[in-house]
Amino acid sequence: MSLVFAGVCSHAPGITGRPHMAEPQVVEDFHEAFFAMGEEMRATRPDALILVGAEHFGNFFMNNMPAYAIGMGEVYEGPIEDPAWLGIQRTEIPGNPELSQRVIQEVMQTVDVSFAEEWKFDHGLMVPLHFLTPKYDLDIIPVNINCQGPPLTPMARVWAFGEALRRAADSVTERIAIVATGGISHWPCTPDSGRINEAWDREFLERWSANDKSALLSYTDGEIYSQAGQGGFEIRTYVALAAAAGGQGTLRYFRPIPIFSVSGTVGVMDIAN
Repeated sequence: MSLVFAGVCSHAPGITGRPHMAEPQVVEDFHEAFFAMGEEMRATRPDALILVGAEHFGNFFMNNMPAYAIGMGEVYEGPIEDPAWLGIQRTEIPGNPELSQRVIQEVMQTVDVSFAEEWKFDHGLMVPLHFLTPKYDLDIIPVNINCQGPPLTPMARVWAFGEALRRAADSVTERIAIVATGGISHWPCTPDSGRINEAWDREFLERWSANDKSALLSYTDGEIYSQAGQGGFEIRTYVALAAAAGGQGTLRYFRPIPIFSVSGTVGVMDIAN
């Protein structure tokens, strides 16, 4: 059919695990925007959601770290973390191996990817799914871009991967939604956890909203690391989404929330023909 929805969101564990520690109105507004994006996505009647994230050594480690991986499982389970800590109960998430295989085969025409029939979802996927598909009744095709261990895939290759996902979405008979999830500036698991570079985040999101390819691809890993922390490498997911959608982006919500260790972010992007 075609790509019918494209959006981005943040995914820090504090979003669901410690909302009681943030200002109540901030949490209410952020969660409301998050749930609203899920309603907007479901209104497009997708048959499957390609969820592009950056997992956190739950499945892939330095002994086997693919640049890109796509799930091809019948069913997935998450969260891999303690459900009480994350605030999300462990559950099964439906996959669609036959559809995944068709998507993978099309993507591989231009970008080499790994695939996995087994995948434990960590907070990077479970937090978005909690808001986007609260009944866990939509087929999910998980996608991982290595944003953890160098060498990291170059930005130009991320763009090519996003274009390949779009081509794959347009090649199948099903209606496909794509959501990319990651932090912008954040310093997880370091003494700087909770630090947010709001100015850097806003500049990046301006480039993303304009779908300014040259500006998005101009970031170097050195710049990202110094200005946005090691968590900032996750902007790769947003860049891939911009390449896939091709249109202009609109922020539905943005606010730095230090207790969540990241800026709360929700955005949608027009889908270009």
